[in-house]
Amino acid sequence: MTAPLRISDEERELVSLARKGDERGFAGLVRLHQRRAYTVARSIVLTHEDAEDAVQEGFLRAYLDLARRKKVRAADELTDSIPDTFRDPAESGELKERLEKALAELQPRARSVIVLHDIEGFTHAEIGEMLGIPGGTARSDLHHARQKLRGLLSNLKG
Repeated sequence: MTAPLRISDEERELVSLARKGDERGFAGLVRLHQRRAYTVARSIVLTHEDAEDAVQEGFLRAYLDLARRKKVRAADELTDSIPDTFRDPAESGELKERLEKALAELQPRARSVIVLHDIEGFTHAEIGEMLGIPGGTARSDLHHARQKLRGLLSNLKG
């Protein structure tokens, strides 16, 4: 049997902050674990760059999962105030399918920027930091992604 994992008080506090949505908690956890994550990734992939990308993507996904859960919890709190007859128009089958297909046609970074901004609510600066690009580039990418989506969805009515 392996010895139980020991978690420092500092790490316990960072986890608590991250669960509450505090970015400082998540950033602290990244600082504590990025070297070990890189070592594991480097043992799996062939190049330094691929290992760095894998670690960055892993931490980004973890961050987005935390953000999404926070939004879901906040939305769950609102469900009592929404009438039972309310239906989100975007959930109608055809529109949802068209939107998913259009998003799939975007380049990965453009799709990430539009989802992070328009769906998840992150600022340009936050998106830039997450994707490793300047905030102005995130703003520009969002503009171009929206233009592309408008073109792909231009024949929708009303």
